Amino acid sequence: MKTFARITKRMALPVLATGSLLWITCSGTAERPNTLTPQEAEEGWTLLFDGHSTAGWHIFNQGAVPSAWRAVNGELWCDPQVTDAIHGDLVTDSIYTDFELVFDWKIAKGGNSGVFINVQEGPAYGTAYATGPEMQLLDNEYAEERHRSNPSHLAGSVYDVVGDAEQSKPVPFGQWNHSRVRQEEGKVTFWLNGQVTAEVQLGSETWTGLVATGNLGNFPEFGKAKQGRIALQDHTDEVFFRNMKIKRL
Repeated sequence: MKTFARITKRMALPVLATGSLLWITCSGTAERPNTLTPQEAEEGWTLLFDGHSTAGWHIFNQGAVPSAWRAVNGELWCDPQVTDAIHGDLVTDSIYTDFELVFDWKIAKGGNSGVFINVQEGPAYGTAYATGPEMQLLDNEYAEERHRSNPSHLAGSVYDVVGDAEQSKPVPFGQWNHSRVRQEEGKVTFWLNGQVTAEVQLGSETWTGLVATGNLGNFPEFGKAKQGRIALQDHTDEVFFRNMKIKRL
């Protein structure tokens, strides 16, 4: 199993202290979720989620409007029951080119969501998935059969493009997974719980051929950009994120 040496080489164990979850590393330093260690800060990591607000994010093509995305108990939560605010994908205010992104996520039973990269906004684009490749987030065990039977629909896949059923091993629904995304000069790699689940070179003949065989080939700008916003999918299923950190390369 691959380790996350780019994030930290210290083993962390969870302990409860004064009602909140802390992480105690082998060096004895206490780390709370949604914070940076001194080493991470020195290496250039920044937080995408501060643990208590949606600052730095907005709804795709809508701007900073009230939405189904809430910060609750240190978790970024997409609440499918919201009826008094907008449902939509949540996108970063910032644009990224070459980067490394890490995050924790958990999902409801049978749930489906995703994280998009290189998303383009504007009136020409109706949805985030029309332009941005997606890391699929899925409860493999209880998902719809059309997802469970297609490797490119499993957790950790580049959704509807390429996936690896042998390496797609999300933990049971309601528990935290750890994912990692790296993009450098068009090479994109996805990790799920320490395993490489997909690797593609944007713009290559192989990439173009894979896209053409699926439904995403119907979107002429899909996967063409090598920079853009990061987006979290509102798929009307309950999904949670935390510890979202990014480093520009």
